[in-house]
Amino acid sequence: MAYANAQELLDAIQPANGGTQVLDPATGEVVGRVAQRSAADLDDAVAAARAAQPAWDALGHQERKRLLNAAADNIEANAEALAELLSREQGKPLNGPNARFEVGGAAAWLRAATAYEVEPEVVVDDGETYAAKHYRALGVVGAIGPWNWPMMISVWQLAPSLRMGNTVVMKPSEYTPLSVLALGHVINQVLPADVLHVVAGGRDVGERLSGHPDIAKIMFTGSTATGKAIIRSSADTVKRLTLELGGNDAGVVLEDADPQAIAQDLFWGAFINTGQTCAALKRLYVPESIYDQVCTALTEVAKAMPMGVGLDENNVLGPLQNKAQYTIVADLVKDAVDSGATVLLGADPDEQAAGYFYPTTLISDIDPGNRLVTEEQFGPALPIIKVKDSAEAVKHANALQVGLGASVWGSDRAKALEVAAQLQAGTVWINSHGTIDPRVPFGGAKQSGYGLEFGLDGLKSLAQPQIIKG
Repeated sequence: MAYANAQELLDAIQPANGGTQVLDPATGEVVGRVAQRSAADLDDAVAAARAAQPAWDALGHQERKRLLNAAADNIEANAEALAELLSREQGKPLNGPNARFEVGGAAAWLRAATAYEVEPEVVVDDGETYAAKHYRALGVVGAIGPWNWPMMISVWQLAPSLRMGNTVVMKPSEYTPLSVLALGHVINQVLPADVLHVVAGGRDVGERLSGHPDIAKIMFTGSTATGKAIIRSSADTVKRLTLELGGNDAGVVLEDADPQAIAQDLFWGAFINTGQTCAALKRLYVPESIYDQVCTALTEVAKAMPMGVGLDENNVLGPLQNKAQYTIVADLVKDAVDSGATVLLGADPDEQAAGYFYPTTLISDIDPGNRLVTEEQFGPALPIIKVKDSAEAVKHANALQVGLGASVWGSDRAKALEVAAQLQAGTVWINSHGTIDPRVPFGGAKQSGYGLEFGLDGLKSLAQPQIIKG
C-alpha cells in the first residue's frame, strides 16, 4: 500500500488513543504519538519471532531475496511519506544528504543484502580430507538503533539478518520511534507475519533485549558507553555482537592539498546530518603552511549552507535532534571559546529559537587537548587544529581510544596512502570522509566497536559458521 503523505502513514502506526507524544525538534510541535511497550511486550515479540524463524529460514536464499527486493519496492512507493515523517521527527531537512537521501539509502541497502550468493566454502579437498564451511541462520537477531539515521541504520541491521534466515526484533531509539515503526510497517506489508517486529519502549526494553535468552545476536549502533553496557548484559548468554560505537573521526590534511578544491567535501564530511553522524569528520588537523587558507575556504563554504526547519525545501542543515545533544554541543563549544580559541563562524546560538538549532560553528587556534577535540561533539561544530606536519597530525589522531573512521586529504595519492596506513581506524578515506558503500565492509577499531557490516562480510557476520568434514 502506498501512503499519500506522512499523516496517512502516521494514522496507520500510532495508537487510536493515548500514547506518548513525539515532538518535532525544529518547532516543538507534536509529530505524533507512540505506544510505549514493556519488557513483557518484548518477550512476546521475541517468542513470535522465534516461532516464525524456522519457516522463514526454510524459504531459502532466493525467496528471501525476492521478498527483500519487494520490500525495497514498497519503501520506494512510500518514499515521500517516509521522508516527511523522518524530517519532522528527526529534524533533518528533506533535501541535501538528509531525509530523502536516507529513505533512498534504506531501499538501496535492502537491495544490497540480496546482491551476493552465500555458498559453502571448500576449506580442504586433497583427496583424503574434505571439509567445507557452511553459513547457518543464528535464530532471532536483536537490533538496537540510534536516533541520527533511524531508518537507514535499521535497514543496515535488519536486511542482512533477514537475508541469512534470521528473524528480527528491533528496539528503536526513544527519540525517533515513529520513523522506525513506519519503516517496519512498510516492510511488513511484504514480509510473512512475525519475521520482523519493532518494539518501541524505554531502557527496560533495551536491557531485556540485550540479555534475552532467546536472542542469538545483538546488533547495536550508538555510544561507546551503551555498547559496553550491552557487552556486559549479553555476557551470560554469550551472544554474538556487532557494535558500531562512537567515532570522533580525525581528518588529516597534507601540505600538498588544494584548500579550495577540498573545502566542499571537507564541509560535508563534517556536517552531514548537521554533524550527527558516527563516522563524520569531527576534528581536522591542518599543517601550518596552508592552515589559514583551509580555514578561509572552509568558512566560505559553511557560510553558504542554509539551516532551518526540515520541511522547507531550501534548507540543508537542521536542528540537533534533542535537548541533551544540544547541551553537549553548546558546552563543548563554550569550553573551546573560554580557552581562547578563535571563532571563525557560529558559536552564537539563539536561545529564544523554538527548536534545538545550534549554528554551524568552526573553531580555529585550538589546543589539541581541548575537550571540543578530545570528546565527540556529535553536532555542527568542527575544531581545526594546526600542526607542523603529517607526523604530528597522525600522532594526535591516534591518541584517542576511538577509531571508527579517518581521512587523509592531499594531491599526492601515494603520500596519502602512506599516511592512511598509519591511522588507527576501521576505515580511512582519501579526499572524502564518511562515504559508505553497501559493497564495502565497515566497522570500527579500538573502542569504536567490533564486527563488520555491509557486503559479503556483513552477511556472514549474521550467520553461524558450520564446518562439515568427511
